[in-house]
Amino acid sequence: MMAGLGIIGAILPLMPTTIFLILAAWLFSRSSPRLEAYLMSSRFGGSLRDWRDFGAISCKSKSLALIGMSAGYAIFLVISKPSVPLAVAVGAPILACAAYVASRRGSASRNEPDESDG
Repeated sequence: MMAGLGIIGAILPLMPTTIFLILAAWLFSRSSPRLEAYLMSSRFGGSLRDWRDFGAISCKSKSLALIGMSAGYAIFLVISKPSVPLAVAVGAPILACAAYVASRRGSASRNEPDESDG
């Protein structure tokens, strides 16, 4: 089911892909080594291995995630015109997620720099 949702997310613009594929890989690793191997050999395999082995996210993926979060929050502000408490209540978890994504090291398999290296 998670793999199916991840595939749908790869096609639909607003549906997330990565989290569903990470969950699918984790579940497959415990239930079906054959399906895990298939997922790891797919076009998403490199990113999934980087996450599983190193907690790494490619710079391109980080940039796209941060841009998406920022754009989503900006659209929320413009369309809903929330009160200040609501804007803060929605913005705080988005900011926390953005900080987490930004803090992950670069993709190990692509020899991207680890931000903590300098």
